[in-house]
Amino acid sequence: MQWTISQLQKLREKDLQIEETVDVADIKERDKQIREVSPIKVTGRADISSAKVTFHLHLSGHLILPCSRTLVDVKYPIDIDTTETFLLKAENYDLEDDDVTVVKGDVVDLIPVIKENLLLEIPMQVFCEDSEDGAPMSGTDWAVVTEEESKQRVDPRLAGLSKFFDNNKES
Repeated sequence: MQWTISQLQKLREKDLQIEETVDVADIKERDKQIREVSPIKVTGRADISSAKVTFHLHLSGHLILPCSRTLVDVKYPIDIDTTETFLLKAENYDLEDDDVTVVKGDVVDLIPVIKENLLLEIPMQVFCEDSEDGAPMSGTDWAVVTEEESKQRVDPRLAGLSKFFDNNKES
């Protein structure tokens, strides 16, 4: 997913469509919680001018991350829409206005941008859907309670208060 600036300038009059699958498994070294990375499908297009190239990309695939509760593998889907701008000529552009990448050298490379977007997509916590794969649902003096159950249950310490209003209605 690299192009030289001269290749991009030749494609300026044409519509550059992108549809590739890239292997970015080496991001596991940058974030140790990533256990596996599927090949990432990259689709989109590029708008090319003489001073900049704007890529409109869609990234899809999945990551295998540990469940925050049980540490079992969780398949986390990746579905990212992003717009990335590369400046070919930075001297006529105010770099503080936009989030842009200045091209150093003669090559525009999308792989580092794809890796950065994937790393930013990783959530703080991931939970497995199934409770049967190793997550205990209760223990000594504790149990996992759903939100509906917690609304229906009365705390035994406060059970006497629920009778208080019944006594007021009788008098």
